[in-house]
Amino acid sequence: MAVLRVRHCGALVYCRRAPPRCPACGGDLRRAGLTAAPVRLHCPFRHGHSQPRAFLIRPSRGTFLHDYDGHSDLHVGITNSKGVVYHYDQEGVHRAASGWEQSISIPLVQPDMWELLQHWDNLLEEFSLEEAWLPQRYEEQQHNCFTFALALVNRVRCGRGRQPLSKAEFTERFLLPHTTAAARYLRLHRHLAHSDVLIVPLQEQEQQEQQQDCEPAKHSLLE
Repeated sequence: MAVLRVRHCGALVYCRRAPPRCPACGGDLRRAGLTAAPVRLHCPFRHGHSQPRAFLIRPSRGTFLHDYDGHSDLHVGITNSKGVVYHYDQEGVHRAASGWEQSISIPLVQPDMWELLQHWDNLLEEFSLEEAWLPQRYEEQQHNCFTFALALVNRVRCGRGRQPLSKAEFTERFLLPHTTAAARYLRLHRHLAHSDVLIVPLQEQEQQEQQQDCEPAKHSLLE
């Protein structure tokens, strides 16, 4: 179910269904004009198999909305042009056509990257067959799904004359903005599972957004 936001009387009201009156001041929202019109929040989770040539993140078990507690392990993978997810674990590289229906998705190949658009599937398949990704090479902390995905990203970046990304730089620049936005949405989603509304003073909300600076990066990982 959607999460709505209503702005009124110096506060942001989060809810599932827009109330006729402001829960903060009691004012009639139906006569408050466009500034108080309910806005549907962007859901950060996507059907991963409909996201071609993308970097995906999902919980190792279950889904974000129903199971993730903020501390559980995450799993990552990369899609081909048809939404098949290539991901690596102790059994080697998998090619999954299901199981990633609720994922954080970070697009990799932009519409103007003509050569990559044409050769992405072959590149991904050939990369996945390398000895580095044999089952016996897997190590939970140092050689895992994240290693696999970042190695492919850096392989493509180097081929395009870009510098490789360290794990720390990759996490800070590209993952944290998306996971922080997702965590904020999950907090709202779970609060509204037990309460009709959440009222946040506008000044407090603006301060939180400035501190978190959680707007996902707009440029490609491959640039």
